[in-house]
Amino acid sequence: MPLSLKRPLSGAFISFGLIAMLALAACGSTSGSTSAAGPKGCMKIGVLLPESASSARWESKDHPLLEQAIKTALPGAQVTVTNANGDDTTQLNQAQADLTAGDCILVVAPHSSSAAAQIVQQAHQSHVPVIAYDRLINDTSLDYYVSFDNVSVGVNQGNYISAHYQQYVQANGNNNIYFIDGAQTDNNALLFKQGVHQVLDPLIQAGSLKSAYETFTPNWDNPAAQNEMEQALTANGNKIAIAYVANDGMAGTVIQALTAQHLNGKVLVTGQDATVAGVQQILLGNQSMTVYKPIIKEAQGTADLVAALSKGTSTSSIVNGQTAYSGTNIPSVLEQVESVDISNVASTVIADGFITHADLCNGIPAGTYGSGAGAITCP
Repeated sequence: MPLSLKRPLSGAFISFGLIAMLALAACGSTSGSTSAAGPKGCMKIGVLLPESASSARWESKDHPLLEQAIKTALPGAQVTVTNANGDDTTQLNQAQADLTAGDCILVVAPHSSSAAAQIVQQAHQSHVPVIAYDRLINDTSLDYYVSFDNVSVGVNQGNYISAHYQQYVQANGNNNIYFIDGAQTDNNALLFKQGVHQVLDPLIQAGSLKSAYETFTPNWDNPAAQNEMEQALTANGNKIAIAYVANDGMAGTVIQALTAQHLNGKVLVTGQDATVAGVQQILLGNQSMTVYKPIIKEAQGTADLVAALSKGTSTSSIVNGQTAYSGTNIPSVLEQVESVDISNVASTVIADGFITHADLCNGIPAGTYGSGAGAITCP
């Protein structure tokens, strides 16, 4: 049976600013550029993940969920999962090894959106379709793309800052915001940045917030994010009210830099991925919010595409949008995201089983965090 969430996803924030990038209209394509030969009958699936150091999600969530979902949707399927560990050449070599071994559908979460175009080209030479997973691959012949509304990730982060920044500005006596963006080679990072600036640029232009620092972080490297925050603090005399940080992994090291200056808990810090470590920081008061992306739905959408391609059936009921890239519309499956803070940890990531209560409380001092119906009590 297909994977499912324990509760209906609610409270998703939809970005209308995404219309220019993503047209969320049903797409009737049954396959992409490899349809002439087609993957019908394929039972060997190669899954390529980008890294593990940038976020715990890739091995703790995506790896097992993808493998389980594909094997459930396509009984008897052989699924090979590899991880490039942050290296483009390694990922290309892994794709070549999969093709040599006879894998006939590739699911690729690219380390670099541009570098992975070579994987698409080589796969198509063998009449193997490629599904870009989570991150777009910059190739107009890409067959499918499964991800989230990635501009809305940034919009969620921006909306949270917009709703809460004033109390931090007042408490810190300045209105400085630092932007620690993701990797410029990751198309998603560009969309996250687009979304957050869509919300916050009017506040910056009005003088309500001052953009004091912004940088991309190569490879989403967590130690690099800490160095960036340390440099920004030094350059601005430790004056900061808001730290926009693109994901939880980098937020954790940014918090280390803030802690060294006795600023942790005093600065609004954003994140993304709803990792255990990130949500723990929310409970402890060091991180303000994260963006929850129900990876189980992303994995299921991918598995449904794989099964349809193998069975030779239409994907029109699976695909729910198109992603525009260089004049081409890529058939896409796009899921929505949800903002999480101390008020709704219990009703979102805990209720869905995305994080267990035991894992969340592991290493956290005993006590009750939050209040009311959303409170989390750790023994």
